[in-house]
Amino acid sequence: MIDNFLLGLEYVAHWQVLAALVAGAVLGIMVGAVPGLEPAGAMAILLPFSLQLDPLPGIMLLLGAYGGAWYGGAIPAILIRVPGTPVNVLTTYDGYPMSRRGETFRALSLAYSSSFIGGIVSVLALVLLAPYLARVAERFGAPEFAMVAVLALVSVLLAHQRQIAGAILSLGLGMFLGTVGFESPFNTQRFTFDQQWLLGGVPLVPVVIGLFAMSQAFVLLGTDARPKADMGGAGESRWSGLAEALKYPRTLARSCGLGVFMGLLPGVGEFGAQFLSYSLARRFSRKPEEFGKGSPEGLVASESSINACTSTVLVPLLSLGIPADPLMAMLLAVLMIHNIVPGPELFASRPEFISGLYISLFVLNVVILLLLLVSTKSIVKLSNINPRMIGATILVLALVGSYTQNYRLTDALITVIFAIIGRFMLRNGIPPFPLVIGLVLGPLLELRMKQSLSLSNGDPSVFLTRPIAATLLGFSVAAVLLFTISRFRAGKAQE
Repeated sequence: MIDNFLLGLEYVAHWQVLAALVAGAVLGIMVGAVPGLEPAGAMAILLPFSLQLDPLPGIMLLLGAYGGAWYGGAIPAILIRVPGTPVNVLTTYDGYPMSRRGETFRALSLAYSSSFIGGIVSVLALVLLAPYLARVAERFGAPEFAMVAVLALVSVLLAHQRQIAGAILSLGLGMFLGTVGFESPFNTQRFTFDQQWLLGGVPLVPVVIGLFAMSQAFVLLGTDARPKADMGGAGESRWSGLAEALKYPRTLARSCGLGVFMGLLPGVGEFGAQFLSYSLARRFSRKPEEFGKGSPEGLVASESSINACTSTVLVPLLSLGIPADPLMAMLLAVLMIHNIVPGPELFASRPEFISGLYISLFVLNVVILLLLLVSTKSIVKLSNINPRMIGATILVLALVGSYTQNYRLTDALITVIFAIIGRFMLRNGIPPFPLVIGLVLGPLLELRMKQSLSLSNGDPSVFLTRPIAATLLGFSVAAVLLFTISRFRAGKAQE
């Protein structure tokens, strides 16, 4: 254990890892501070560049942007009541009223410290849960992994239950795209139309860049200038609320616990954790009437729950090779390109990489907190940049990034096509996340199903006779039945 820790520490001490970590954190904070940008878009732009680095620096560049954006998203939410990222919506409820009554620095430092505590708890949960789940996964065969994929796909759909029709359409399109290319067992080409560049399938990187970066650039190009952000709070201490989060230990513990749990569920993540944490905090608060009017406790519940998800989403990815969301699908792409296969064997074959990742995540949270504490005034100025200028910049970076990954014009063309598809989805309320999950998990499900049926000579009862596979299938069926019953009752109540 100590040897692995020392190996990981030596791994992290390399200048490339530290530089990637800091660069990712800075870029993530900047993305979070600019309303309209999302972590998915930032990671999509960085993805081609991260593939040129070694495994750990490449991953920390993406995770730095991912974690930094959730921290930085609180800045415009508190200052101008515009969430920096979609999950910072509830931060506006109490952060903005605090800012309006002259407590800007208190609200910002309280948000930072709550996020930091949630982030550290999330890393600790990753350290404890990932090896345990990996040991459980050592008993898995093809049927079990197939049912894990089914459960993940069902969870993604149910996470979008308010847009269930669009989610099914998006997931189905993603799974269909996953069938494109050369099918090795039968040496056949599927949906390639004799185009050689499609033999390897639809590439993930251009799809992600188009859906999340370039489509968002189109939105920003049509956005008018926002209200100017003003720090205010001239008489306040910059760190006046830094330790205040500790005054609400029950709210912190509850919110962090919910964040950790929600982070393990594919497709749920920060949104579910934040809304549930905020609702429970208000219900059990001694001053529920203050929520929505500038309650520090509400701000603690919102920010700590968001960041408590940031590392636990890595648990199913590292232990099972199953990405919980499209952001983890990008990390999976980085790992696979470097021949690092997530799953139970990873913990035994690359202990120095796992230890280095754990240490890097702890360091990342400290670096982000320090950057925010010393440079918030400078970061706030980013909120005042014209969104159309940002959109034009993203458009150029997206095209350059998609082309330079393989230096193929077809990759840039795919990016443009999926940017148009992404824009159509945004306009019509169709979530793009299930498409990416379908593109990643569809081929995995197909492969594991073929292996399972091959082992059983085509007998589908193999999924019922193996206890773990049957349990996972039962969870999937039960989730679908509960959702169907709840929708049926809701429809009856409206009649």
